[in-house]
Amino acid sequence: MGHERLTIGDVDDHPANIESIRSARPATPEQQMTARRWYAEDLRLQAHVRRNMAIVEAFAAVARERFLGRGPWRIVSDRHGGEFFLTPDDDPRWIYHDVLVAIDPARHLNNGMPSFWARNFDHLDLKRDQRVMQVGAGTGYYAAVLAEIVGPGGRVIAVECDEELAARARVNLAPWHQVDVVHGDGRTQDPGEVDVIIVFAGSTHPAPRWLDRLAPGGQLLMALTNEKRWGFLLRATRCRDYDAESIVLPAAGDRNRFDAVSIGRVGIFPCVGGRDEEAATRFQQALDGLGSDFAEVPIEALHRGDPGPEVVDKVWYHGPDFWLERKEAATE
Repeated sequence: MGHERLTIGDVDDHPANIESIRSARPATPEQQMTARRWYAEDLRLQAHVRRNMAIVEAFAAVARERFLGRGPWRIVSDRHGGEFFLTPDDDPRWIYHDVLVAIDPARHLNNGMPSFWARNFDHLDLKRDQRVMQVGAGTGYYAAVLAEIVGPGGRVIAVECDEELAARARVNLAPWHQVDVVHGDGRTQDPGEVDVIIVFAGSTHPAPRWLDRLAPGGQLLMALTNEKRWGFLLRATRCRDYDAESIVLPAAGDRNRFDAVSIGRVGIFPCVGGRDEEAATRFQQALDGLGSDFAEVPIEALHRGDPGPEVVDKVWYHGPDFWLERKEAATE
C-alpha cells in the first residue's frame, strides 16, 4: 500500500527560519527531550489539536530520528513550494519542526507532514486499548505515535507493501510491543476486528475488507482522490450495535450504512490497487460541482453496494461497491 510520502492538507504551518532556533553545538539528551516537547506543543497549535491531548503527548514521546536513518537529513521547511535542503549536521533538533523529511529521495518518499497527521488523528476517536490498522506504514514513525496513543493494552497493525520499508519499520518499532508490522497489501490484509483504520494513501474507493473489519462505532479515515492525486479526507463511522426495543432510527442498525463526513482537502500519493478509471471520472465530476476552492463536501453517509433507482437523486458519488449519500440542504 502507500508509503509516507509528500502529503498536503489544509493545515497552516510557519516553520520558516528554523536555522536560527537551534544551537550550533550537538544537543544533549535533555535538550533533545526539550526539543521534542516544543515540537509536540507547536504541532498542537499548527494542527489545531483540540479534542485529544494524548496526540500531543504521543508526538512528544516518540524520537522521530529513530525512523529517518542517520543524519544529515534532507528536509523541506516550507511546503508551499519549498525545496529540500540538507541539514548541516545530524543534530536531531533539525527535525523537531513541522517539516517533511526525505526517506528515499530517489522514489520521492518522505516521512509525511506531522501537523497534517496530528490534525487527522484529532478527527478520530482514538483511545487507549483500541485496535488500529495503519495502511502504508513507511518506516514506522506514525505507527509509533499511534502506539503511544493506544498504550500497551492496545494494538497497532502497521501494513506496508514495500519489503524494504517494512523491514526497516519492524526494526524501528521493536520497543513498541503492541505494534505488529506486516509486509503485504493493505487493501486485502485481514487485521481481524479493529476500532480504527487509517489509510496513508489516496484511492477512488475503500477496500471491502476495511469496511468489513470495522467494529461497531469503528472509524475509517481515507483519502478519496482524483487522477491528479487531489481530493478530500473521508471519515466513515460504523453505527454502533443497538437494542431493537429502544432504537429510534432504523438506519443505526444497518451494517451497510456508515455515517460519513469530509474533514478537509488533501493531496496525497495513490494507493496501490486503489484506483478505478471509471470511478475516477465520476469522482472528478463530483468535485467539479464543488468549485476549485471547496471547503465542504455535502455528504452524510457511505453506503455499501450500488444505489438503486429509488435513491439515485441522493447519490453524490458512486464508486466500486459503494456510494456517498448527498447531505440534504438545510431549510430555513
